[in-house]
Amino acid sequence: MLRLAWFTPLPPVRSGISDYSVELIPAIARDYQIDIYVDGPSDAFTAPPASTPVVDAHDFVWKHQRDPYDLIVYQLGNAPCHDYMWAYLARFPGLVVLHDGQLHHARGRQLLRHGRRDEYRREFWFNHPDADPTVADLGVSGLLGSLTYFFAMLRSVVQSARHVLVHSAWLRDQIRDAYPGSPVSAVDMGVAACQPSPGAAARIRARHGLRDDAVIFMSFGKVTPAKRISEVIRALASVAERVPQVRLMLVGDPVEYYDPVREASELGVGDRVIMTGFLPDRDVNDYLAAADVSLCLRWPSSHETSASWLRCLAAGTPTISTDLVHTVDIPTLDPQDWRVRSTSIEQDAPVGVSIDLRDEIHSLQLAMVRLSEDARLRATLGRSARDLWDARFRLDRMAQSYRGVIDIAAQTPVPVAARLAALPEHFHSTGGAETQRILQDIGLPPSVIDFWNQHETART
Repeated sequence: MLRLAWFTPLPPVRSGISDYSVELIPAIARDYQIDIYVDGPSDAFTAPPASTPVVDAHDFVWKHQRDPYDLIVYQLGNAPCHDYMWAYLARFPGLVVLHDGQLHHARGRQLLRHGRRDEYRREFWFNHPDADPTVADLGVSGLLGSLTYFFAMLRSVVQSARHVLVHSAWLRDQIRDAYPGSPVSAVDMGVAACQPSPGAAARIRARHGLRDDAVIFMSFGKVTPAKRISEVIRALASVAERVPQVRLMLVGDPVEYYDPVREASELGVGDRVIMTGFLPDRDVNDYLAAADVSLCLRWPSSHETSASWLRCLAAGTPTISTDLVHTVDIPTLDPQDWRVRSTSIEQDAPVGVSIDLRDEIHSLQLAMVRLSEDARLRATLGRSARDLWDARFRLDRMAQSYRGVIDIAAQTPVPVAARLAALPEHFHSTGGAETQRILQDIGLPPSVIDFWNQHETART
């Protein structure tokens, strides 16, 4: 049985990847011996229901040195809750599960927050050798803004990994083209079946004072402008008179810098917008059961696969999503002509409506009116959504594919020394800043750190 070190956030960290690991680990735990490494004391986190040990990441170095793991798995995303993994990625190469197609926001924030400006520049130049070198100075000054999305900062991660796993065939092909020879696999993400409690839909409507004939458009996850909430509210304001029964429900954490209720009130539809705040996982399925249409919009995008969108499919809920390059294989309706658009040759039954960003507000208006008035279309799209989940996005299907990739990655050699040596110095050398920070954070005395460096120098 292979021994895995599994780096991931866990609840109570509010992260989709926390929930992802909590679902996935029990599905594969019978095949592997897994230790989960988290950012902090183990008793501060909720372990998956699989008797899997949870360990403070500061204990990884000595545990791995004493009894080496067969494979280290990094669940890496573009968010601060993954910052602690960067100290280990290149020094202990493993299987990197890349949840976002770009990491610049999180990595840049981490480096610059600690005053590591020169290291940020060196990483930027290494990751993007063809870019104008002065672009890094814009990053240091905080002036890159949305241009950050053009500089993904992936090369250091891909080049140091034993294997990379992504959840999109499009992203896999992009990485292969950009970094020839790097082993990359694509596995469809999977989620558990939606199992609402009996009578959930009626109970949720009653809780929020909604009539049976109300048509609820529901958005899940943190309520940020990137979810296109502002555009939805503007569309809602324009269709409210024609569709008086339409309502918008925002299920998730609010953020300090955006107030959708105030925005809706200024547009005269404040009474049609409901915010629930954060809900525990056990309640999300009940709210899904009450949704007539789920809003799964996103821009800008890091080419992530949305677990909340997959949960909507599993619930048999029609979706309105953004028409993005990495989801072109998902059949959807274009609200401008109501024709199916998809590159898939395996399925042509649409699961929802996709919105062209070049016609966003107008297309949202068309979609909201049609889906509000056409219950038959909603039902048809919902059935197709559930069928697509069953065919591609079940949790057990993802677990089975994961096993294959883990077994391959465990047999893949650590990247050759030349690839690791090409990384910026603070990543790879035995005296590098990242390694020394790990050893110091553990609290090892200087004599032990000197012994470690001597051992590593001899080994390499």
